[in-house]
Amino acid sequence: MDITTTPYKRCTVIKVSGRVDSSTAPKLLEAINQIQHEGQYRIVIEMDAVDFISSSGLWVLVNSQKTSKRYNRGEVILACLPEKIHASLELAGFVPFFKMFPDLTSAVASF
Repeated sequence: MDITTTPYKRCTVIKVSGRVDSSTAPKLLEAINQIQHEGQYRIVIEMDAVDFISSSGLWVLVNSQKTSKRYNRGEVILACLPEKIHASLELAGFVPFFKMFPDLTSAVASF
């Protein structure tokens, strides 16, 4: 799994590619936690290159969302979701917890 972080004026974009499973989810959690500890709680996660996400990867997304939304500081937005990743979120019942956008531009513009 590869993670690329790009800070913008109003949010930070994290581009994730590869598999997000029990061995790589801690790396994603660490990247998100680092951004949140720097005081940035508006995060867009671009997932167009994600092949697979396990329950531990879903846990990272939900936990990050809870931390960002605490005290109305911000939120985690998902962009460019592949259909199979969206299906995983839907199966787990997590779709209502996230705003999802078909492209990165509209996701960043939503802040």
